Amino acid sequence: MFSPYYKRSGRGDPLDHSCLNVAMYGPNGRWVMTERPSGDVERDKSNLRIGPSHVEWNGNALEITIEERDKRLFNPFRRRVSGKVRVIPEALNPASFALDPAENHIWHCMAPRARVEVEMDDPAVSWSGSGYFDHNRGSEPLEDGFKIWHWSRAHMKRGAVVCYEGERGDGSLFASAIRFGADGIPDEVSLPPIAQLPRSGWRIERRTRSQIGVAEVRRTWEDTPFYARSELSSQLYGEDVCAVQESLDMRRFASPVVQFMLPYRMPREKGRRKA
Repeated sequence: MFSPYYKRSGRGDPLDHSCLNVAMYGPNGRWVMTERPSGDVERDKSNLRIGPSHVEWNGNALEITIEERDKRLFNPFRRRVSGKVRVIPEALNPASFALDPAENHIWHCMAPRARVEVEMDDPAVSWSGSGYFDHNRGSEPLEDGFKIWHWSRAHMKRGAVVCYEGERGDGSLFASAIRFGADGIPDEVSLPPIAQLPRSGWRIERRTRSQIGVAEVRRTWEDTPFYARSELSSQLYGEDVCAVQESLDMRRFASPVVQFMLPYRMPREKGRRKA
């Protein structure tokens, strides 16, 4: 989705620009986003292998086996990132949502709530907690479809709430709030008021929704020239919640300066392409 190499290639073969993104925060922080060519990718109905890493759906859980290295520029040690992550859905949602009238961009929240188990060998850390699993797909570049978007997800006492809003490439606005029950079934509900947030360190505009029109940024995990990911405290539908919030500025992403910078954070492995 954010590959500068794919953009430069004219977006011919997406399989030739595959990667597994691993972001670990805190004192043992690691970052992995190494792109690999199609010859290093294998897939079938329930398996996806990208280089030495592997993702498998076993019918009950998504199991992610990570074997990578942190290869960012100015990281001379290329530290190993190795371990397993299991994402165990509490319920599965069969419905997907179009983000534009032409249905060029589709969002599918497959597991609004999930249990996540993390067992890392390097760095040697482990934990478990609540999680979430979704995916986006589209038939045109994101920067053509959108100028900016804001997304947030909060677990409720029962189920979860996702708020999605932004400005499309043609200038039209979109906004929705979707509440997922404990059974994973979605229901579009009334939008809470806008809660403005302080801009990120890179001056990215951030926004969320809150029943009281106010939310607080607890921590900013990811702060880049075009993307920010944060933890918020807010209130939704009568409950105090802890939310994960993301803001994405595709105008920034498409700029020549950012496209020049991206390969230093997202290296590409040499390898063979599939014929």
